[in-house]
Amino acid sequence: MAHRDLRRLPKAHLHLHFTGSMRHTTLVELADRHGIRLPDSLRDHWPPQLSAADEKGWFRFQRLYDLARSVLRTEDDVRRLLLECAQDDAAEGSRWLEIQVDPSGYGGLFGGITAFTDLVLDAARAASESTGVGIAVVIAANRTRHPLDARTLARLARQYVGRGVVGFGLSNDERRGVTEEFAPAFKIASRAGLLSVPHGGELRGPDHIRTCLDHLDAARLGHGVRVAEDPALLDRVVGRQVTLEVCPASNVSLGVYRQALQVPLRTLFDAGARIALGADDPLLFGSRLLDQYQSARELHGFSDPELAALARASIESTAAPSDVRKQLLEDIDAWLAEPLG
Repeated sequence: MAHRDLRRLPKAHLHLHFTGSMRHTTLVELADRHGIRLPDSLRDHWPPQLSAADEKGWFRFQRLYDLARSVLRTEDDVRRLLLECAQDDAAEGSRWLEIQVDPSGYGGLFGGITAFTDLVLDAARAASESTGVGIAVVIAANRTRHPLDARTLARLARQYVGRGVVGFGLSNDERRGVTEEFAPAFKIASRAGLLSVPHGGELRGPDHIRTCLDHLDAARLGHGVRVAEDPALLDRVVGRQVTLEVCPASNVSLGVYRQALQVPLRTLFDAGARIALGADDPLLFGSRLLDQYQSARELHGFSDPELAALARASIESTAAPSDVRKQLLEDIDAWLAEPLG
């Protein structure tokens, strides 16, 4: 059957972590340059075999992520990461990227969290100018740290409203920490006009999604895929137009589902959920944004109009300026009008 080229489909990328966006070749090159020993799972047997079904599995995933982060030692490393990330997104039709970062994980090497945020935003502007991909930043707190640390990050994010930071998130192992205790940080961010974009509904089920809605006023849910287990909650998510940042490859890699066909993408879509496909951490999962769209087509039977609807939802869920969104939505219509190849 003939299909349109998914690389040409304009789309937005809303669930991508900073270090997790790194190219594998760049990871190996920087590790060698800085004298950092990588385990075989990050060098010769990449991508690693992962599971986060239990605490031990998540610990292994986090250890690999921390090792990858440790290769970023200089400003040039950070700039390279963002440029290559934008280049990779551009090659796959992504025209707007909201990349997520926790500055407290990098501040020690880069003069503090404010200096690091300045560096990331400057590098993002340069990468955007070079590639044509619009880039914004989501500052994310770590739920394994004290909620007061999250308030510090929310105040940091507030300082950069209108200067490249568009959202505030909450990441790391969803099963740890008490989500309600992060509500004050999200209130700081919300009052500043930042989008609330916490992780929820991947490693934990519908009850945690409900907590994210009730206490953090989530506009988007990082993952959110397990809302499919609760039809009444799914109706609520659809009614509120809460975007689900669904990352099918990571769901399988982390053991949430045993195989890609079990990811309830079709169920969510047919229920009217607003879905923005994302790659999460390509460095650890070996799968980028385009792969998620191809999986929707090849495994879940999404037609070109349905794939265009996914792309529209991703763009409508961004913090991009209205004129940028308008142009991208028009470009999706143009893609859909192209003859089948």
